[in-house]
Amino acid sequence: MELKEIQNLIKFVAKSGASEVKLEMDDIKITIRTGSDDSKGETTYIQQIPAMAQQPQQQAAPPAPAQSPATTTEAPAAAEEDSKYITIKSPIIGTFYRKPSPDKPPFVEVGATVGTGDVLCVIEAMKLFNEIESEVSGKIVKVLVDDSSPVEFDQPLFLVDPS
Repeated sequence: MELKEIQNLIKFVAKSGASEVKLEMDDIKITIRTGSDDSKGETTYIQQIPAMAQQPQQQAAPPAPAQSPATTTEAPAAAEEDSKYITIKSPIIGTFYRKPSPDKPPFVEVGATVGTGDVLCVIEAMKLFNEIESEVSGKIVKVLVDDSSPVEFDQPLFLVDPS
């Protein structure tokens, strides 16, 4: 199934008013869920159905979920610790850069004091470099994203201690 066909299917489902549509074909499985009144978008899940030869490899995957409970027990402690900090999030999708150019120092380091309007990083989107400015004054506690890595909309970038 081509990308255009999937996009047309999403538009059709959104216009039809259906809350959920599932479509299974030979090698692809698509579920499209439209949001309720408080949600502004639709969610699309596309899953490739594995070939018969790949099924034994997938049986080796269950040990990974066994590790997730250990990380979930540590997460609440980290969340409580981070709750006193303000999170600066990405306003756009793109590539995160801590420096204005490769030969220059980073805009901010951990421990640096920033004011409202200070440039913290740049995010490249479609060959445009967008300066991301601090919305609050405070001290940089943590940089949550590695340099030159892709970021999503609303992804946390920095933790700032406003005190």
